Amino acid sequence: MANLEVEIVAADHFVWSGAATLVKGFTSEGEIGILPGHTPLLAVLAPGLLEIAPVDGSRFFVEVDGGFFSVDSNRVVIVADNAQLKDSAASGAGIR
Repeated sequence: MANLEVEIVAADHFVWSGAATLVKGFTSEGEIGILPGHTPLLAVLAPGLLEIAPVDGSRFFVEVDGGFFSVDSNRVVIVADNAQLKDSAASGAGIR
């Protein structure tokens, strides 16, 4: 099964990157869930919680203050104005 390659960055710092099976969050249009194979998308990210289901490890959350959400070819890039990990359970790849 394919996975998503996810990268989350804030305006001034790296937050997380790694392989995931699901990314959920809120855009200016409402809640969105991204699974592998999702159609390309560029959206305005609304303030709130992102939910990430990494391939290895437990689901975790990232609080964001808005920004942009991009999906293309199983790659999800989230560029947030500000972002903070909400759960230390994300002990997998790429956490800084």
